[in-house]
Amino acid sequence: MRRLLLALPFALLPLAIAQAAEKHDHDHDHEHASLDAHEHGVARLNAALDGQTLELELESPAMNLVGFEHAASTDADKAKVAAVRAQLEKPLALFSLPPAAGCVVAQQELESPLFGDKPDAHDHDEDHGQAKDAGGHEHHHEHSEIHAHYQFTCATPGALKNLDLAGVFKTFPATQKIQVQLISPSGQQGVEATAKAASLKF
Repeated sequence: MRRLLLALPFALLPLAIAQAAEKHDHDHDHEHASLDAHEHGVARLNAALDGQTLELELESPAMNLVGFEHAASTDADKAKVAAVRAQLEKPLALFSLPPAAGCVVAQQELESPLFGDKPDAHDHDEDHGQAKDAGGHEHHHEHSEIHAHYQFTCATPGALKNLDLAGVFKTFPATQKIQVQLISPSGQQGVEATAKAASLKF
């Protein structure tokens, strides 16, 4: 599913990584980029348009979407996680793709420790043995993320003039900004979207 995005020359959000590194310079684990870039209120979006295929990959701290990062144990927590998952399963509504583009969802994949798709955070020594800071403190489990990956087939990709993220900000108001890496026929750009500037040009 990640073929297209991985094949394209993403610059790994150099600005975002540099900013994150500055903010987390104190004894933080620089081997694990997702931990470096983990900042509440900030999400990341990779968007790639290649021919009729549009791929969107959203990565966000769980705090931005569900309001917590621990495993859902109470009924209320489980209901919140289920509601967020249902919202993420409707990307056409979430990303407000223009109807004229005729985009349909070809594939989608949601991943998060909160969804139970990956080993429990307490098992992280198997997968994430490096997820300790210089003092040996385990902190991976404090940084639950939600990854949503979508692939659309668009009948008229030329109609994709803009990518409107207003729906994301409205649906998940704890998200204050989204660092976007956009690749389209016109080139590659890194931009920062906010609720007041949520529309990006392809």
